[in-house]
Amino acid sequence: MVTGDNLDTAKAIAIEAGLVTADDADKEFVCMEGKQFREYVGGFKELPDPTKDGERKKEQIGNMKAFRDIRDKLKVLARSTPEDKYMLVTGLKELNAVVAVTGDGTNDAPALKKADVGFAMGITGTEVAKEASDIILLDDNFASIITAVRWGRNIYTNVRKFLQFQLTVNCVAMFIVFLGGVVVSDPPLTAVQMLWVNLIMDTCAALALATEAPSETILEEPPYSRLELIVTPVMWRNILGHAFFQATFLVIMLFWGDQFFGIEYEANIPFYIEIDGLEVGTNKTKHYTLIFHMFVFLQVFNEINARKLGAQEYNVFAGFFTNSLFISVIIMTIIVQCVLVQYGGKPIRTTPLTL
Repeated sequence: MVTGDNLDTAKAIAIEAGLVTADDADKEFVCMEGKQFREYVGGFKELPDPTKDGERKKEQIGNMKAFRDIRDKLKVLARSTPEDKYMLVTGLKELNAVVAVTGDGTNDAPALKKADVGFAMGITGTEVAKEASDIILLDDNFASIITAVRWGRNIYTNVRKFLQFQLTVNCVAMFIVFLGGVVVSDPPLTAVQMLWVNLIMDTCAALALATEAPSETILEEPPYSRLELIVTPVMWRNILGHAFFQATFLVIMLFWGDQFFGIEYEANIPFYIEIDGLEVGTNKTKHYTLIFHMFVFLQVFNEINARKLGAQEYNVFAGFFTNSLFISVIIMTIIVQCVLVQYGGKPIRTTPLTL
């Protein structure tokens, strides 16, 4: 909290707001005055840019070591000037923090503009503050910031879920199509089947995974670092682990599936033969239909797995019934897949399967 009020008033407000406890308020660096803060961190220093005839290149905190010492402790900055607020934002950004600032006055404009996200008050805020900000709180309600944070984090999380699912499908699809094209004379998946897989992978998965609402615990998680990778090590574990799992089953299905299901056939027989004027699928078609069917259902089930990103989140069905659109997409995908298998025929290269 950065305020122009005196230190005692600022402490009382901070305690009432839950920013600090009464015991912590008197600890070193927790509550400071602007003058004390400026002197301790050494103010600003400007680095000249030789390529611009001595024009300033950027502003830096004078003593970054001192700023690091107080960064995690400082909760309240009282009797502060707009320059103190600007200095605080600059120092935090130098340490790769993602900074959000609220303000309503003209003097807040530099800090609002400097921050990664600036929140201005829609009713009491000045026009200068609104122009310098990124988000305007139309109702001047600080609770709206919590909503913005929740949904902002949620969008980023949903993008990660979608990436986790899509990268798995890509790995498996490329592997099985390449292997089938090189080793087997007939590709395991046709162009039309791949189009359907692509539809599941892009449109359906985007609708299902990108519409997940924020979880109850999303605000308990630490904020994302500016340097954090969008695909985390845990996501790579899930992607490569499940890709290996799927590829193993599909390879077994490709080379030994006909024997396992008792539908052996000669390698050179066609996919369809004509009987009484009708195109009827052979055992070869049945074998390749099973591969296609298994491939799609592996993606359907993995779409449920992709909803979880945490290292310890083993219950993939937690919160499963909170997103009706996700459930609808899964059901629709299963229905369309079964229709394609049972009635697709020669255009899709499928033949009806038993229950």
